[in-house]
Amino acid sequence: MLKRAFDILVSAAGLAILTPLLFLVAVWVKLDSPGPAFYRGVRIGRHGRPFRMFKFRSMVMGADRLGGAVTGRHDPRLTRAGRLLRKSKLDELPQLINVLAGDMSLVGPRPEVPEYVALYTGEERLILSVRPGITDYSSIEFSDHQQLVGDADPKAVFESTILPRKTALRLKYVRQQSFLNDLRILGRTAWVVLGKPLRRGKRPSLE
Repeated sequence: MLKRAFDILVSAAGLAILTPLLFLVAVWVKLDSPGPAFYRGVRIGRHGRPFRMFKFRSMVMGADRLGGAVTGRHDPRLTRAGRLLRKSKLDELPQLINVLAGDMSLVGPRPEVPEYVALYTGEERLILSVRPGITDYSSIEFSDHQQLVGDADPKAVFESTILPRKTALRLKYVRQQSFLNDLRILGRTAWVVLGKPLRRGKRPSLE
């Protein structure tokens, strides 16, 4: 109950304070390329329930039909505005709407696309026992996701290297979840987003 109350309070306050910024970014996205300001991709939430996650659109219209769910470093589907939005993480701000609606939490396992959730086995399905979040351990460790997957075969790199690690970090969150831990993750996320990445080699421990 404390976690949900905190989510409602912070997301409502955040949306109220950030409305002018959200409006300006929405206009920028619309002017930069044809299409809506928001992208509402299907993700799998708590108890396996699908929902549509809000993000500022960072790719051209029809990007889903032009390529897979994994975006490479120089993916041609990215718009000019989209590249900057992803780098600054501003594209994630509309997810405060999902938090207020109860689909997501401020902190929790990052929601995954149905394609990868279908691969969960045994203990991995514990990830679906909690609300997904805007940030978690994997958001901190893979803040430069696109740089890591590169351009040669981003989907293969993601599935062989990054996805298993993300799944492990999601499980770690579920096992260790607490309100105090959520505050720690929020603090570390702010540190990374503000351009002060964790020291090289410093990863959240799985032990």
